[in-house]
Amino acid sequence: MSPEVVFPHLGITIQHLSRAAFSIGGLEIYWYGITLVLGVIAGTAAACVRAKRSGQSPELYLDFLFFALIGSIVCARLYYVVFAWDEYKNNLLKVFALREGGLAIYGGVIGAFATGVIYTKVKKLNFWLFADTAIPGLIIGQAIGRWGNFFNREAFGGYTDSVFAMRYLANQAGTVPKSVLDRVITAGGAEYIQVHPTFLYESVWNLAVFLLLIFFTRKRKVYGEVTLLYLIAYGFGRFFIEGMRTDQLIIGHTGVPASQVFSVILVVGGVLVFLWRRKRAGAVRDAGTGAGVELINWGADRDKSRDAEADENADRDEGKSEEQDAGRDEGEGEEQGTGRDEGKSEEQDAGRNEDNDEKLDMGRGKG
Repeated sequence: MSPEVVFPHLGITIQHLSRAAFSIGGLEIYWYGITLVLGVIAGTAAACVRAKRSGQSPELYLDFLFFALIGSIVCARLYYVVFAWDEYKNNLLKVFALREGGLAIYGGVIGAFATGVIYTKVKKLNFWLFADTAIPGLIIGQAIGRWGNFFNREAFGGYTDSVFAMRYLANQAGTVPKSVLDRVITAGGAEYIQVHPTFLYESVWNLAVFLLLIFFTRKRKVYGEVTLLYLIAYGFGRFFIEGMRTDQLIIGHTGVPASQVFSVILVVGGVLVFLWRRKRAGAVRDAGTGAGVELINWGADRDKSRDAEADENADRDEGKSEEQDAGRDEGEGEEQGTGRDEGKSEEQDAGRNEDNDEKLDMGRGKG
């Protein structure tokens, strides 16, 4: 039997690659969904750790997760449907068939940002601080989630014979353009398409962006710079990776990939806002007055984090103290109760002895 996936120049061969990981009561659970869930878990954990280190409550980010998931999934689906309308216009119920795929990451990013704006406004939180804390979690989630495309045999690029070239069995791959089918490779009696593993390129790029954001966090001057750097760095990499893909979402009949246009908007917009906020930060520092940006005082942040940790320790100590006090009170109560019981017993014994003595005396008198 021919292997289903091969990286010929790396010496990697995968004999069988199933879309489904397992089934429950006849319902197949796909690897695509599992990778998304793992991405969400990793991203949430990263956000909670960063929140605690900066003196914020991780609970705020756990509460946000519920709303963010809904907003991201809805917007990711809408983004895909809008730019792939021909697939759905004759069967609108297909729009709700999420198990068939069709979630666009840029739509998910838009949904997450929109949800974040509303959430921080309702909770009266600093949006830029909140976003800076959560964004590294978002990009690490994207890095993990991209591997779902590998299991689905989708989101690959055109033909290549580079060191990272990847082969899929031609009859198992998703939508394959003619330019790739024209260069089908026959090996071991099986036909393969040999393409760019763009899912891998983006996953590695996202991991690099994650590390960059973690490093840059201590270098930022004002809240929001980590978020803006994410938009710039991710948009920059996605622009070039999108250019390799064969399953691009096109704007109408223009032939222009929607994700490349959106990437340009993110990069240009991110750079402009980054520079504007950095300039405003300089003005604030020189003038010593507020001007729409919040300067970062790392010493104050450390103190806030230490205060939060001290409060947690104090709460634990207070709980222990209350337990000890309760134990002492209970012990004292038992001792007092025992003392009272012994006192009563002694008084009763003394009373009985006196009565007996009186009776004996009276008896002797009668005799």
